[in-house]
Amino acid sequence: MPTASALRFVGEPTWSALSGHPVATDVWTDAHDVPHVSIGRAADLVVVAPATADLLARAAHGLADDLLTSTLLTVTCPVLLAPAMHTEMWEHLATRANVALLRERGVTVVDPAVGRLTGADTGQGRLPEPEELLEHVRAVLAGVGGTLAQDLAGRRVVVSAGGTREPLDPVRFLGNASSGRQGVALAEAARDRGAEVHLVAAHVETALPAGVRTTRVGTAAELLAAVTAAVADADALVMAAAVADYRPEEVSGTKIKKSGASDAPTLRLVRTVDVLASVAHARPHPGLVVVGFAAETGDETGDVRHHAAAKLRSKGCDLLVVNDVSGGAVFGSEHNEVVVLAPDDGGGVREVAATGTTDKRAVAETVLDALVHRLGLPARGRGHEPLG
Repeated sequence: MPTASALRFVGEPTWSALSGHPVATDVWTDAHDVPHVSIGRAADLVVVAPATADLLARAAHGLADDLLTSTLLTVTCPVLLAPAMHTEMWEHLATRANVALLRERGVTVVDPAVGRLTGADTGQGRLPEPEELLEHVRAVLAGVGGTLAQDLAGRRVVVSAGGTREPLDPVRFLGNASSGRQGVALAEAARDRGAEVHLVAAHVETALPAGVRTTRVGTAAELLAAVTAAVADADALVMAAAVADYRPEEVSGTKIKKSGASDAPTLRLVRTVDVLASVAHARPHPGLVVVGFAAETGDETGDVRHHAAAKLRSKGCDLLVVNDVSGGAVFGSEHNEVVVLAPDDGGGVREVAATGTTDKRAVAETVLDALVHRLGLPARGRGHEPLG
């Protein structure tokens, strides 16, 4: 539904050809169908992207001088506006007041991204990337019980993501290669399935999801403190964060200087806290389901499955998601392959789910299917067979 200004950038035939749908441009075409009413009635969500400063003002004050603004006055479904304009316009008191008024009325107004604007300007005002807008769309639809499966509705889920970093001095640290993508995908998927999600994020190399509460942490100790506080009233914890196993025994308050061409400091390392085991063994309430992650490689003492089974027993978690990271696989990748293990009644372990190599969102859905089953909830609308 392009406005007159949008049609100056992209012509009506191009809109129609690329979208594969007829383009509605004014209230007079097909007037017998009353398009400004009929179009809105058929919508589950209206997204305006980009939303100019002028469009925000007209929407806030109920003006209806074209098809788009007329439709915004007739729809009863959620509305999402993605502003894009120069920084000065976004920061102007009139624009801020219009945004505040729209948000007060329940309209979702996405903050613009920071980056290159028209010409050589840089600042806040850039239209967010399509992938980010899609996440906002998913969050809005999940919040209103749209077509997405809502089998976690009413549940509180804590997800940890990313790699912890243990400081050596003010500029150096010990860390790992985790990108945080799998944990973020889990938070997004849980949100879209209706859960109230609290993401505890260490170092991540991807955008944090919209529509979830986020706590940023750095070290393993900070992760433990944040997760412990978050799970006090949670139904489930999904520990996808990669926790550094060691930290320097002493942390220098100043940058360690090079004292000679070949000299190097000797580091004494100590174990970090085992976050997963600590939370699993000291649950704030018996109903908390704890899902752990194990990035494993085989060695002379056993294969990946052998080490994962031992870890499941020692950590005390209810489910363990295992992936083979031999050769640096998985870290930083868009894809993953996992097996989900659970304790059996005889003191061993059993496989309750598995994936082939697939994208991390699909892996997240498989993990959450196992979580839903463990919580004893009915899986709604996903079409999966019951887990073992």
